Amino acid sequence: MHNIEAVQRLHLWLETRDGMLLGLGRIQLLELVEELGSLNKAAAAMGMSYRAAWGRMKQTETVIGDPLVERTGPKKGFRLTPLGHEIVRMFRAWHSEVEAYAVERARSIFPWATEPYSEDAPRSGKRS
Repeated sequence: MHNIEAVQRLHLWLETRDGMLLGLGRIQLLELVEELGSLNKAAAAMGMSYRAAWGRMKQTETVIGDPLVERTGPKKGFRLTPLGHEIVRMFRAWHSEVEAYAVERARSIFPWATEPYSEDAPRSGKRS
C-alpha cells in the first residue's frame, strides 16, 4: 500500500420512534448556546436558521421529556439546564469511547495508518 494515511470519521446519533434524540450537530448546538448565551447566535455559527435550531432543540426536548435550555431572563438569551450539561457530557464521553474503539479496530484490521478525525488536522480536500 502506498503510504496511505486514513482519517476515521464517524457519524453517531440516537433516535427513537418519536424522532431524533441526539446527534453531534445537536450537541454542538447545545455547546454553542452555552458558549454564546444565545440560540440565535449558536444557530448562525452553525449556518442554520433560528427556526431550524429551535425546532431541533424542541424535538429533542420533547423526546427526552425535559428542557435542555432555559431563558436567562426576558429577551436576554439562553443557557443550558443542568440536564443539558449532563446530556452534552454523556454524549461526548460516549462518542469519544466509540471513536477510540473504532480507531483501535481500524488499526488492527487495515495495513495502513489510521487516525481519528480532528477539526485541527489539515485535509487534502479530496473526497470519494
